[in-house]
Amino acid sequence: MPKRKIRVGDESYDTIDYKDIAFLKKFLNSQAKLYAPKRHNLDAYSQRQVARNIKRARHMALLPYTTK
Repeated sequence: MPKRKIRVGDESYDTIDYKDIAFLKKFLNSQAKLYAPKRHNLDAYSQRQVARNIKRARHMALLPYTTK
């Protein structure tokens, strides 16, 4: 069974990479919190992929946990 595509708005991606910081920052607000999936028109699968990769980037110190 082929892997599902990750849909972000009208675009679709094969994978989301935790090293792509500019892409992941689109899903964070000014307080470094995740936006709701409705804001970027994400389905549940895509939201989980985005959240997982943001958590990985935070763990690797590529993204901040907070803005302070």
